[in-house]
Amino acid sequence: MRIILATNRDTMGSWVAAQAAADLRSAIDRDGQAGLIVATGASQFEVLANLVKQPDIDWSKVHGFHLDEYVGLASDHPASFCRYLRERFVDQVPLADFQYLIGDQDPQSTMERVGKLVAATKIDVALVGIGENGHLAFNDPPADFDTTDPYLLVELDQPCRMQQVGEGWFASLDDVPTHAISMSVHQILQSAKIYCSVPDAQKATAVAATIENPISPQDPATILKRHGDTVLVIDEASAAKLSKQRLDSIERIA
Repeated sequence: MRIILATNRDTMGSWVAAQAAADLRSAIDRDGQAGLIVATGASQFEVLANLVKQPDIDWSKVHGFHLDEYVGLASDHPASFCRYLRERFVDQVPLADFQYLIGDQDPQSTMERVGKLVAATKIDVALVGIGENGHLAFNDPPADFDTTDPYLLVELDQPCRMQQVGEGWFASLDDVPTHAISMSVHQILQSAKIYCSVPDAQKATAVAATIENPISPQDPATILKRHGDTVLVIDEASAAKLSKQRLDSIERIA
């Protein structure tokens, strides 16, 4: 796992977007199309804002996939990831197609439909983040590292749900859905390249655990160390709990 330390969120977002754009162009040149997984949440604001501005991407050859979504949430709800993706990404570029996980439709049918499509698509780039509890997508600890199903119906733990309140997506814990559709760990790891963007001080514990701890379902994001081409991009705030020795060894961008 390659680790990059960015000065701040803006630097992180512009760097990740430029790298992901280059990978998408290469895939299109090589294969005539590209597959892209897109995450949501506060960690992706700057990434997506910069990605839609990248030049010379033939978006009409890019097939997009939704990483996760709350069960029972309508697509026009302010916290809906469908809405987030539509406003910040899908409506900004002329994609070949984008496979949404519709939160207020039957989750089993949704997982089956989108799961078949993503499993049959070569994913060239995955844009993901890490939760405050170390989750990858909505795979809260202890995460299922074994299933090969593309999507899972998961119960969200309280730290995960509290994060959504803390970030301002919901007014209270009672408002946060208890279940979600999440791309599985196995499916995420099928991506050729993974960019994991993790800014902000509230993620410092999760970042330290991901980097320093052994691979374990109790720290779901540690599984990224098993992937052959993951780039973990952190900023000064999220790196706050790393040792000086570790910080001195990390590649930096400004």
